[in-house]
Amino acid sequence: MPSADVGSSDDLLAELASWVRLETPTTDAAAVNRLMDVAARELAEAGAELTRVPGRDGYGDSLIARTPAPRTSGHRPRNTARPILVAGHLDTVWSHGTLATMPYHVNGEKAHGPGIYDMKAGSFLAFHAVRAILRHRIATRHPITLLLTPDEEVGSPTSRALIEREAANAAAVLIPEPAGKGGACVTSRKGVGRFTLRVEGKASHAGTGFLDGASATVELAHQILALHKMVEPDDGITINTAPVWGGTRPKVVAAEAGCEIDLRVNSQRDGELMTARILGLESRVAGCSVIVEGGMNRPPYVESRAIVALYEKARALAGQVGLPLPRQHRGGGSDGNFTAALGIPTLDGLGCPGAGAHAVHEHILWRQLAPRAALISGLLETLDEV
Repeated sequence: MPSADVGSSDDLLAELASWVRLETPTTDAAAVNRLMDVAARELAEAGAELTRVPGRDGYGDSLIARTPAPRTSGHRPRNTARPILVAGHLDTVWSHGTLATMPYHVNGEKAHGPGIYDMKAGSFLAFHAVRAILRHRIATRHPITLLLTPDEEVGSPTSRALIEREAANAAAVLIPEPAGKGGACVTSRKGVGRFTLRVEGKASHAGTGFLDGASATVELAHQILALHKMVEPDDGITINTAPVWGGTRPKVVAAEAGCEIDLRVNSQRDGELMTARILGLESRVAGCSVIVEGGMNRPPYVESRAIVALYEKARALAGQVGLPLPRQHRGGGSDGNFTAALGIPTLDGLGCPGAGAHAVHEHILWRQLAPRAALISGLLETLDEV
């Protein structure tokens, strides 16, 4: 059991509700920063050492909160102790005004609201655990670094370097992304690649000059079918093409077309091979050219012996607070992909159980808030070298 008093699920839900009612679409830096301000103020009052990293490229700030270094029996700081990093994001996929049609509300065991499951509940739990440890002056075996970021939902373009920098010096990394079915945490994830394919053709009148044109939409159809043939589900390789666009009017042979491509792989080798194949696509229709840009956005998060050892420590702690903690491989990426790829033991999916990420029925099982907070707090208090 953790030493810090994490409170009741009712109390946690009441505070979490205020986070959900602050809409934080990734594309609105000021909105994300309003919630970042709330977290910063509370952590500063609890005694955290804060670093605010200004946002760029239209995204919000990042916040680094550090606890004081643990002290040895001689009451001297153990400056060489590597921190435990816990990292979450405050941005959501939901646009401003979503609360008007999808309001925060509680229905029995479920608490609903935009972003509550992915991942305001998890980031709030991490924040709350660190704040409780600071408020109660709990001695931890390692210092703690809490990192809150603004842009995970679009691939962490401005925060990735910061995440990797903080993780490189960490003893372990905890990611409070949503828990899976049955409360499962995550010990591996697929790598994610993102590409844009554009076709340049030649416009002509579809009636009087049909043969004079070169249809970009026909070329795109060939390319989508070629991409689909690359899918190998048994090997964990999937490709999705969406959205798709092309042409202007029915009577005009299309001069342009294109699509976005989502690639998922289980291994770095497959990521490299598939990236080369996608970037090497060639045109099939005379008069058309194909341009592909992109690459791997998140490296694969591969389960290692150190990750399994970290999981077993978490499972033992979960048992002490009455939580089952199965583990799972997940197809979606997270910031845990970056840290695991550095070789740092990473445990993901430590947030609150629920369902409906990015969907109108998004919700958490709110009575799990207190035991999940206790699990995160227990890990932060007791984790040693993995």
